[in-house]
Amino acid sequence: MELVPLRKEFAAVMAASGPNDAEVDRLTGTHATFTLADYEAYIERTLNDPDRYTRAITEDGKFLGEVVLTVNPHNRSAGLRIAMWDGYGKGYGTMAIRHVLDHAFTALGLHRVELEVYAFNERAIHVYRKLGFREEGRLRDALLWDGVFHDAIVMSILSTDNI
Repeated sequence: MELVPLRKEFAAVMAASGPNDAEVDRLTGTHATFTLADYEAYIERTLNDPDRYTRAITEDGKFLGEVVLTVNPHNRSAGLRIAMWDGYGKGYGTMAIRHVLDHAFTALGLHRVELEVYAFNERAIHVYRKLGFREEGRLRDALLWDGVFHDAIVMSILSTDNI
């Protein structure tokens, strides 16, 4: 597994219909559909945003997903987001998050990294806890999916946590 800067060539994989698209949408709470041009524009914006640290998760050059820190330098904090298109269950997401946490706390000097995860995403919650994230609260009925409301769990990790 390698983490590389997001590249425009990955947009085609992101936009392609595949067996995991419905699952990726559910896990990320994405109701919108995106075109190749949308993904290309997203990658361009991301690469030019000084307050974003984005890495593509790859294996042998194949795009598997992305991990993103959206940095608030004034508060020395960041929001973390990860989306996997492929490669579930192999530890790639865990390794990617470890990398961005190290980058956040060491290279960027941040103090806090936070995220939201839907309560039904037990696999992700397990990974986040294993990495040292702590639950801070719950956003009740934050996502309406297939006619059912789901809570979002707010989690964070601090540079001073024993990780």
